[in-house]
Amino acid sequence: MQKKIFFVLFLITLQSLCIAQSSAGAGANFQQRFIVDMPTAGILKSNSVALDADFFSDGGLMLRLTASAFNRLNFGISYGGSKIIGNGSVNWFKLPGVNLKIRIIDEALNFPAIAIGFDSQGRENYIDNLKRYEFKSPGFFAVASKSFKFLGYSSIHGGINYSLEKDDGDKSLNYYIGFDKTVGSDITIAVEYNFANNDNSANALGSGKGYLNAGIRWSLGNGFTLELNWKDILINKEPGNSRVVKLEYIQSF
Repeated sequence: MQKKIFFVLFLITLQSLCIAQSSAGAGANFQQRFIVDMPTAGILKSNSVALDADFFSDGGLMLRLTASAFNRLNFGISYGGSKIIGNGSVNWFKLPGVNLKIRIIDEALNFPAIAIGFDSQGRENYIDNLKRYEFKSPGFFAVASKSFKFLGYSSIHGGINYSLEKDDGDKSLNYYIGFDKTVGSDITIAVEYNFANNDNSANALGSGKGYLNAGIRWSLGNGFTLELNWKDILINKEPGNSRVVKLEYIQSF
């Protein structure tokens, strides 16, 4: 029942809101909320809603609904599974994901924006015997983001996180960094490096190289942004790198 309710809410919200805007390129009206997978200090404007759909391997689909009631607070839910597209029985995620982000310091000329939060949604397929996703959820996190103008707009990001997905025996504190750059008014390219300190134990998936991910975002207009991501470029885990397509839709009341 909870699966049906979530997807119905997704469709209703998609049809009922108005004043759509994008988050890619120099003409973006909204801040980028993720580098590739890991969170930035960017948040939605007050009275806005974002709907994200990640399409990943094995017919996978993950939907995320995020809302902003205030300028400094975002909250949302997410859910999905593998084999949603294609043949065979759908393997739903064990639980819906929840996320909360609070901007505690706004960006100033010589100081970054800082946000703290919690996100229980991992990325791509859920692995039952390890009780984790292929790419672990951020869990509790703190992140700083600083933008600057150079041939368009660029931003650098640095964060620390502690995932609650630790049944593989790796409970380490983790770190990540990232960079994004606008190309014209509609395109943004991004690169992130997740040190994956929490994914390199004997029973974990990672081999100690960390996860290098890259993506390109393209504003399609009318609130839609298409994102193409190339993940695990260093082949930190088997079966190697993956390609993910993401569609974002943002609207304001």
